[in-house]
Amino acid sequence: MAFVIFLIPCFVISTDIAFSCQNAEDFVGASSPGDVIIGGLFAVHSEMLHPEEDPIKPIIQNCAGFEIQVFLQTLAMIHAIENINNSTLLSGVTLGYEIYDTCAEVTKAMASALRFLSKFNSSEDAVEFKCNYSDYIPRVKAVTGASYSEVSMAVSRLLALQLIPQVSPASSAEILSDKIRFPSFFRTIPSDFHQTRAMTRLICESGWNWIGVIATDDDNGRFALESFGVQAMANNVCIAFKEMLPAYLSDSTFHTKVDNAIEKIVKETRVNVIVVFMRQFHVLKLFKKAIERNVNKIWIASDNWSAAVKISTIPNIRQLGTVVGFGFKSGDISSFQEFLRNLHEKPTENNKFLREYIMLLSICAHLEYHDFQTCIANQSQDNLLENDGSKPHIWKDDFLNANIEPGFIHSTILAVYAIAHAIKGQCKDRDCKDPSAFTPWELLEELKNVILIDDDKEVKFDSNGDMSSSYDVLLWKEIDGHMEIITMAEYNAEKGGFIFEDEEKKKDFLALKKVQSTCSQHCRPGQVKKVTESPHTCCYECIYCPENHYSNQTDMDYCYRCNNKTYWAPINSTTCYRKTIYFLAWTDWFAIFLLLLSTFGVLLVLSICVIFTKNLDTPVVKASGGLTVCYIILFSHFLIFLSTVFFIDVPTEFKCKTRQALFGISFTLCISCILIKSLKILLAFSFDPKLQNFLKCMYKPIPTVITCTGIQVIICTFWLIFSTPFVNQNFSIPRAIILECNEGSIVAFGIMLGYIAALAFICFIFAFKGRKLPENYNEAKFITFGMLIYFIAWIVFIPVYATTFGKYLPAVEIIVVLISNYGILCCTFLPKCYIIIYKQETNTKSAFLKMVYSYSSKSAGSIAVSQVSLESKSSSLQATITDSCKTEKDSVNGNCHFQVPGQPLIKGKVLPKNTARIMVRKRLSSI
Repeated sequence: MAFVIFLIPCFVISTDIAFSCQNAEDFVGASSPGDVIIGGLFAVHSEMLHPEEDPIKPIIQNCAGFEIQVFLQTLAMIHAIENINNSTLLSGVTLGYEIYDTCAEVTKAMASALRFLSKFNSSEDAVEFKCNYSDYIPRVKAVTGASYSEVSMAVSRLLALQLIPQVSPASSAEILSDKIRFPSFFRTIPSDFHQTRAMTRLICESGWNWIGVIATDDDNGRFALESFGVQAMANNVCIAFKEMLPAYLSDSTFHTKVDNAIEKIVKETRVNVIVVFMRQFHVLKLFKKAIERNVNKIWIASDNWSAAVKISTIPNIRQLGTVVGFGFKSGDISSFQEFLRNLHEKPTENNKFLREYIMLLSICAHLEYHDFQTCIANQSQDNLLENDGSKPHIWKDDFLNANIEPGFIHSTILAVYAIAHAIKGQCKDRDCKDPSAFTPWELLEELKNVILIDDDKEVKFDSNGDMSSSYDVLLWKEIDGHMEIITMAEYNAEKGGFIFEDEEKKKDFLALKKVQSTCSQHCRPGQVKKVTESPHTCCYECIYCPENHYSNQTDMDYCYRCNNKTYWAPINSTTCYRKTIYFLAWTDWFAIFLLLLSTFGVLLVLSICVIFTKNLDTPVVKASGGLTVCYIILFSHFLIFLSTVFFIDVPTEFKCKTRQALFGISFTLCISCILIKSLKILLAFSFDPKLQNFLKCMYKPIPTVITCTGIQVIICTFWLIFSTPFVNQNFSIPRAIILECNEGSIVAFGIMLGYIAALAFICFIFAFKGRKLPENYNEAKFITFGMLIYFIAWIVFIPVYATTFGKYLPAVEIIVVLISNYGILCCTFLPKCYIIIYKQETNTKSAFLKMVYSYSSKSAGSIAVSQVSLESKSSSLQATITDSCKTEKDSVNGNCHFQVPGQPLIKGKVLPKNTARIMVRKRLSSI
């Protein structure tokens, strides 16, 4: 009699097995001889019974709770080994196996591991103690298993003594990746690090941040919880509560702690997502209690139970809500499914697990689905022995196929093939029919380099001994009244993203977002989370982002500051706005006004050039130093006006470097020429012999101009080389950027201006001394006024420049440059232009001579200049001086005393007749 595939997908039997351990051979669950033996460790039973006698004796006890899913893994190992033996992979070398039941108990697993370590062909299964196991040949060359991480940790430490390779298809604890503590451990699945990261990614993408976690209180549960906690914290997911359940069902506090966990879930109404890291029989007990309390949540399943059919077929499982989990990626297991269909033809002499399965199947075969699982759970050891001969053995077609968890089956087969390929590598140049052909530690080194082809893809162990693969995202979905486990998506562990086969499955994934599981309401863009008094960061208030900050996503922990000071944002902003860039543009009204002033100055310079050129031979032009000097001064003024152009529009490196240097050198050239003119005028009309000698030494026009201007050129050159001006962005205005030139070195800028001021001051002193010279042609007093205007402008400039900011800062310097330039230009040239244009009668040689002789007459006291002719002026002058001396009472022995207006009394001898003539000619030649 056969049941259909849906009747009993998966179950747990809570009875003792009928085969107690009397000797070492009884300890083996399934075995087969071969040239190379591979060990297997699987938790075929869920628990080991504990004796009630006191004192407790060190006796290996029987186990209870037959696990169909793990039993299928033992069959998968056997199937893989048979396929390898029937293939040419090992070319004549056969694999054997010894599979042991750990009963999910470390103690039982350690006993099995001791037998693995025993010496090959040892009659007493003794483990020899050695300091060097390099040549030691143990009972097995490699081990597949165990089912649980806690067991694998203990076994791996023991197997590491002889470096026996251990390849687990199910132990996923992250700590097992540590090759220092577990040097011989490998696995064909990803570590929990990837699983917990995948869970966290699912939680984040679904918009949840307030969740609960339930785990078993064993190494696997604690390490998984720790890894998940780290991932959750990194992704701003808060764990509202953690509940730890005892690792063993026999624990007296188990049911109490399950009730407490359910109460916690019911009490935390805002927690609608529960992550569960537990073994299948723990989940079974938890869910039954949850169904009784009408708990409806989203349950995130770990790889341990996400594909457990025995849990998905619990009555009223749909009332629990939605179960979504992560299972190991499966491959093609069609050959294993065919193996299961023919399993009833296999011999059972060397497979106690298969014999027990057949016995249990026969006892409860007469019951329907709902009573079937209860029947198996209530079987005891006595009933099992009692019914062994009374019940016919009945085989149920496709029952095992219905209970397959593809991920675990695939990883088990992969583990066996990885070991087989490593053996193949060792057997290339050796006779592996000899058990001592190679040692386990040599196989371990070979295993590190094994490359397998799985589903047309190359897979291999990484440096941590893990096999990189992806996860299937599984969804428990009710279809036609039955709970089906479907693959909703694929999670790529390397890329950290979800891949969907079609839009329908993507919709199922997005539907998870409809469930809210948050401590606080989501903060909108423009807001930021403010943590309250709660210890959890997920419980917060929403406040607006301050000025110049923004948030563009929901539930942001902090507001972003607008980048690079080039953006600004108002309060409660979702984005940054680019700051307005300000500079003194060509289109600015003030810039236009200043440009007009500069243009007018240029036109004024050109006009003066034209006037002076047309009146080249007039005394005024000649008295101004000649056309060459005038051109040089006017050219300097032109360059100064031109330099103002570089203060306007977008600042560039070229403009910043050019404007100050051009202004400084041009102004220095202008002042240098004016200084020479001041010296010349003072020299021409000075009667003090000492001053005359000093001025003659100083008056060297070309060297003086070159030297004065050259010094400024050197100053500017050093400035441009060592601390060059550059374009600077001024962020002092909140919503604007001021583009301006940074002078590079205020000291260099000050030295340049200070040098000009020093020249101007010297020029001012010389011009001031000559302020009372001939009025119509005297430039000294106008030069004095020009220098005063310059000083006043630049003295005012310093505090104004230091306190001004913004785009009009260059305009301040332009104004000062224009004022000082206009002041000097107008004071130097406009009086002459006025004489040339409006007083042409005074711009003649005769008028000029008249003025000179008149001034000389006044200066000498008694020198009279005639207006008739130069000769008559000389004679009259000599006669006047002689008569004066003769009639002077103080004249003694030919000496003559006379007083120059404004000067002290001068005593001297009587001048010769031609002295006056010589003095006049000198003044004329000097001017």
